[in-house]
Order: sequence, then structure tokens, then C-alpha cells
Amino acid sequence: MKKVLGLGNALTDILLQVNEEDLRELGLPKGSMNLISMEQAEHIQQRFLNVRRRLVAGGSASNTVTTITQLGGKAAFIGKIGTDEVGEFYREDLKKNGVKPILFTSDKMSGCSIVLITPDGERTFATYLGASADLKADDIQKEAFIGYDIFHIEGYMVQDNQLIEKAIRLAKEAGCMVSLDLASYNVVNENHCFLKQLIQQYVDIVFANEDESFAYTHLNPIESVAKIAGQCDIAVVKVGKKGSYVQQGSNMCHIGAITTSCTDSTGAGDLYAGGFLHALSDGFDLRRCAEIGTIAAGRVVEIIGTKLSDETWEEIRRICALYRGFMQKYTTD
Repeated sequence: MKKVLGLGNALTDILLQVNEEDLRELGLPKGSMNLISMEQAEHIQQRFLNVRRRLVAGGSASNTVTTITQLGGKAAFIGKIGTDEVGEFYREDLKKNGVKPILFTSDKMSGCSIVLITPDGERTFATYLGASADLKADDIQKEAFIGYDIFHIEGYMVQDNQLIEKAIRLAKEAGCMVSLDLASYNVVNENHCFLKQLIQQYVDIVFANEDESFAYTHLNPIESVAKIAGQCDIAVVKVGKKGSYVQQGSNMCHIGAITTSCTDSTGAGDLYAGGFLHALSDGFDLRRCAEIGTIAAGRVVEIIGTKLSDETWEEIRRICALYRGFMQKYTTD
């Protein structure tokens, strides 16, 4: 089985359930990702002081590699934390979930992402990057990529062009496939030219939701997945309750979503990518990869946050084992 290395913002998620009027008053577009200052982070937390909250170790790429290890794969994560309790909590959470931490430290406070969840399950991010934004190109050395087969990056990192270009170059030199999650439609809008260059020159796998793919191509999902697939090896466009489209070359398939009650969509895309990459590293075909990703995403939207129960992980592992058994039988026959 192939090993996956992730790189992203080491953020602790603060989950808050709010209403749409709260978002309007804060000036935060619903469904967006917004970078905020430490003062703004303190203001938002103070505003919702009496609202029930939950803290979990998060960050897009971290969620993805944690999914991989929970499904039985091997993965590590590169990020940067502060020398504080939140940073130590983050390190220990990675270890607890079987992820090898490759964490640098900063004098700044550890980063956090305030996740504002409206009644329809949509999430809006107000993110204080803190120490995570101090991860620089000089931190990344070629030794980190030795022994890994897939390098997964969250799109939120593209604002530091030098960091991303160095990391991808070293990953390619080490023989890794490169996987990129486009992260957010406003990230795509603000970094369109740079993302296009990255995808065309370096990236093997692209994950996008409907809004992100539209921001990148200005096309509908079916046309969008085809266009992106023309720029890389594998393109994935997720369309919520309508499932996802996956294309490699001229081979395109549609996978329906799991019918479920959406409580909180936080992490759905991250777990989809994790399930997909785990299945890919295990030798599954594209449809099976997308189905495993869909199952993981379908389970996480049923809960608040991104941490599935042990029982749910075991359920998904059993499905993977069944697929593996079918694959082996088919190959033998």
C-alpha cells in the first residue's frame, strides 16, 4: 500500500452553530473561507461566548491524511504550530489518529479555524492562521518526501507561491504523485493564474466542489471535470447531494451521493479526498475510489465536526475489505 504525505495549515477547529443573520452581521459570505486577524478571532468568539462550542484538531489536509490512517493506510502531515497548549493538543491528536507529525514551531499562537455552521449544514470559515502561516519554503527539505508515494496539498496554501512550488518540486523529484484540493471558490478566484500553472505543470489529481470547479473553469460540473482532466491525470468534481464526477483521460463516471441527513458539511470534501486517496493507494479503480470517498463524506455530514466514531470507521473499513476481496477474486479469475 502506498504512503501519503499531506501539507497544510495546522488549525484547531472551533465549531459553532449560528444562523444566517449572524453571518450577515459579521459580513461573512455564506460558504466562504475568510482569513481574519487575531483581534477578529477574539471578537467572533466573544460574540458567541454563550453558544455551545466544540474543539477538534483540523485543517483540510490534516483531515484528509487522518482519514487515510483511520482506514488502515499510512500517512504523515507537515505543518507549523505554536509552542502553546493548542499546538501540543494538535500534535497529540495527530499521533492518536496514527498520523506521523512533521510539525515545525513558531513564536506565534497556534492557528484556529472558527467554523460557523448554519441550520442547513453549510459551513463558513473564519480562519486565524497564526503559527500555521509561518510555514515557509526553507522549512521544507527533500528528506521529508522519502518513502512517500502521494503528496497531498490543500489549496489554502497557495497564497505562499514559493512554499508550494518548492514542496511540489521536491515531491516530484522524490517520485510522488501530487494531489491538490482547490479548497474554496474564493481561494480559486484570488489565485486562478497560479493554480492553473500548478495544475498544468505538476498536479496529477485535482479535487474540487461545484463552486470551486466553476470558479476555475466557468463551466457546469460535467464540462468542468472534462476540462480539468485535460490538464492533469485525474479530476474530481463533487456536486453535493448529486454525488460526484470523476474523469481520467476520456473515462468519466458519475457516483451518486449517499442519502443522508446533513447536520454539518464541515470536512466532507476532506474526507472524500482521504477515502479516494486511500482507495487509490490500495489499487482500486476510479469508481471504487470515488465510492469510498463518497461513503466517508456521507458519514461525516451526519455529525458535528470531522471526527467519526470508531464504529463508523470500522464500517467503512469493512466496505474497503469487501471491495479488496472482490478485486482480488476478479484478478485471480
